[in-house]
Amino acid sequence: MLPLATAAQMKELDRRAIEERGVPSLELMEHAAQAVADTVWELIQPDESICASSIGVIMMHKKDAPPPTEEEQRQEEKIREIVESKNTDPTPRVAVFCGHGNNGGDGMACARLLMERGGCHVRAFFVGDRAKMTPDERVMEERLIAAGGCLEDFTIDLTDRETAEATFTFEQQKISAWLSTCDCMVDALFGIGLTRPVTGPFAAAVRLMNGRTVVSCDIPSGVNADTGEILGEAVQATKTVTFTRPKPGLYVGEGAARAGEVRAVDIGIPHNLEWEMFRDLPRLEMVDSPNNGLPRRPRAAHKGDFGKLFILAGSEGYTGAPVLAAKAALRAGAGLVYLGVPWDIYPIIAIKCDEAMPFPLPEDYDAILDKARGCDAALIGPGLGRAPEVEALVLRLLADLDVPIVLDADGINALSGHIDVLDKRSALTVLTPHEGEFSRLTGCALPIRDRLTAAREFARDHGCVLVLKGQGTITAALDGSAWVNTTGNPGMAKGGSGDALAGMIAALLGQKHLRGERREGDNTAELAADAVFYHGAAGDACAASLGEYAMLPTDLIEAIPQVLRQWSEI
Repeated sequence: MLPLATAAQMKELDRRAIEERGVPSLELMEHAAQAVADTVWELIQPDESICASSIGVIMMHKKDAPPPTEEEQRQEEKIREIVESKNTDPTPRVAVFCGHGNNGGDGMACARLLMERGGCHVRAFFVGDRAKMTPDERVMEERLIAAGGCLEDFTIDLTDRETAEATFTFEQQKISAWLSTCDCMVDALFGIGLTRPVTGPFAAAVRLMNGRTVVSCDIPSGVNADTGEILGEAVQATKTVTFTRPKPGLYVGEGAARAGEVRAVDIGIPHNLEWEMFRDLPRLEMVDSPNNGLPRRPRAAHKGDFGKLFILAGSEGYTGAPVLAAKAALRAGAGLVYLGVPWDIYPIIAIKCDEAMPFPLPEDYDAILDKARGCDAALIGPGLGRAPEVEALVLRLLADLDVPIVLDADGINALSGHIDVLDKRSALTVLTPHEGEFSRLTGCALPIRDRLTAAREFARDHGCVLVLKGQGTITAALDGSAWVNTTGNPGMAKGGSGDALAGMIAALLGQKHLRGERREGDNTAELAADAVFYHGAAGDACAASLGEYAMLPTDLIEAIPQVLRQWSEI
């Protein structure tokens, strides 16, 4: 677990460190720049197998243009010399793009530190309006100049790429040619406060960086730090060096795919100030390990102690979902799994199940309710269908059943237009929608621009735990706490993966020793977040052994044991 911070929280933390604790802002900037410079240095160690540019030289003339003049030929030769010089001088080249703001100041300081270290050619480029430079940024420019460097203006605009390239000045062409030979680029255009689309020269700088080795300062430029939304154009970072605490946008939405390897660094903010500011706030954490791990099982326990689980699932044409959910629940440690399915598919399910105990749903509602009440947790929804009588059954069980319920797939769809049933429940409910199901339930537009806020608000407003599936699956609790998952891969995007996750969550909720007296307060949300982590880790194990194309949900379920064993107390 690694604590996250929103853009607003980080700005306030920086302000308090500077104004209340007297930490010099330039000192924080120097520490941030040093971490970025160290990361760049790790990436630019000479590789003799690499010598030529992969971008090439921008041509000065259109296809049907007249022959170049002598001056144009001289300029083309100069451009060619810049590119070919990489073959004779293999010294690593680093370009640092700085915007107007303290993130740009980090970049200027990084450029100076790399120059002072030696062993590489460094050029720093300023993008934007110099009148908007911050006081700290101006100091960093002065230090860069004092060290023998300079801050060059970058004015290339590729809004209309074909026209722009044809009208490049000679100086712009030389810059573009030199950039094409760089071994690494530093993205210090925008910090965590960006909310508007990236355009003009900023967009040109982003495009020139993409496809190269890039280190981003705090967050890739063009990514919303809180939501992961791409704001017009965004840098594809190789590594992101984020300061003090990682930002949610590094792990959710499209931002997660742009961050590359994320490295969180301490830049000198007092730890007791950080603790003081965040101690009473809801938890917001990146999940790279379980909340608690799996404790050693009680030696004298029996199968009932590890949870009796009631599953209501399946319909004609959807006989795989209930079986996958039941198998995943058993692999996740459930002691007994009762699988209630419609009469017409019961023979098929019975053949498929060895460890789970399927039964045909009785026509008497009270008999179904009594069966569910005798269990420690319930899972409702996988492959259930949307027949009116099915939705009515789901709503009655939600109203009458006083054990924790995991509501998945068609169980969630049954709530559409009946959210009051969820609001009235006294026992906890865990909902596991993907974005489409969440949109149907809430009426929100797709795509969901701020998944984290949407999940937290829904969980708080409706007194439930919400697991909003997708890139960086979010688990949100009643108190506003949230966990952003980091495991998983695109190979899991196949029918049945969600059924397995729902079964795993229900299995953890039903195990008494995981919810026992040694736990402080209700830990439903933590267990749900743990299940999401284990599920993604099992998917990653499958991808490593089988590849993302070929892996199946059944493979994922078979990989659960090795994942749980890794995180179990021996």
